[in-house]
Amino acid sequence: MIYTVTLNPSIDYIVNVDNFQIDSINRMISDQKFPGGKGINVSRVLKRLDVTSIAFGFIGGFTGDFIENVLKSESVLSDFVRVAGDSRINIKLKSQYETEINGQGPTISEQNSTDFFKKLEQIQPGDYLILAGNIPSSLESNLYEKIAKWGNEKGVNIVVDASGKALLDVVKHKPFFIKPNHHELGELFDVTISTVEEAIPYGQKLLELGAKNVGISLAGMGAILMTEKDIFVSNVPKGEVINSVGAGDSLVAGFIGTYVKTNDKVTAFKTAVAAGSATAFSSDLTSREKIEELIDQVMIEKR
Repeated sequence: MIYTVTLNPSIDYIVNVDNFQIDSINRMISDQKFPGGKGINVSRVLKRLDVTSIAFGFIGGFTGDFIENVLKSESVLSDFVRVAGDSRINIKLKSQYETEINGQGPTISEQNSTDFFKKLEQIQPGDYLILAGNIPSSLESNLYEKIAKWGNEKGVNIVVDASGKALLDVVKHKPFFIKPNHHELGELFDVTISTVEEAIPYGQKLLELGAKNVGISLAGMGAILMTEKDIFVSNVPKGEVINSVGAGDSLVAGFIGTYVKTNDKVTAFKTAVAAGSATAFSSDLTSREKIEELIDQVMIEKR
């Protein structure tokens, strides 16, 4: 079984406005509302790949109801902890420029946290637990590290899509897969990474620190998969990028969802790259058909 964790889910409210003007009344030409949060995105894409997962996290209020109801309508399983406040709304304003206003999210109490850890007890050795996104300020900052340590001791395959200290702290607990992009990888080691060649030595450092597999996304420059034995580099399919949200999450879903079915990391990597690109070329998260349409364009080179 695959489990995803989204500690601070949201409603992503996408607003399209022609020629947005500051300090004026603007009228939207269209709007869309989606359940948001990196782990939730992973679960939604996994379902589109016919892979079952259970979404964990914290939701509250009428906004939490919306998130839960949309997931139910898509047949995505969830087992959230209910909190007192409302789940946040993130506004994504698209006009001449793209502007984001992200909500803060509800406060998570000590009892909420205890209830969350009780839910983790259902996870069995060999299962996959995907930790994705930032840790809210009302939770302990080393939460991912604690979960990764627990998962390593229990034989759970931990997957982490986070940045900064939260990512670096989990690596020593031997996560199955981590996925920094090239900016996040550079921030970890206080360097600027602009090419595949510049990224590989720092991906190697993450392997040496304990990660079992490292995926590095480099936007239009492609992607890298580094395992304990091999290095693979991919191109990216051609298409118009219209969506900046969820491409990395789709890459994670494509990799894990395919790997659990095939036990083949190269096939999983190829699907991952196609899934990430397909979401970038879509208004929402990708469909399975869009991934299948792009997958033949993905070329994998062993280094």
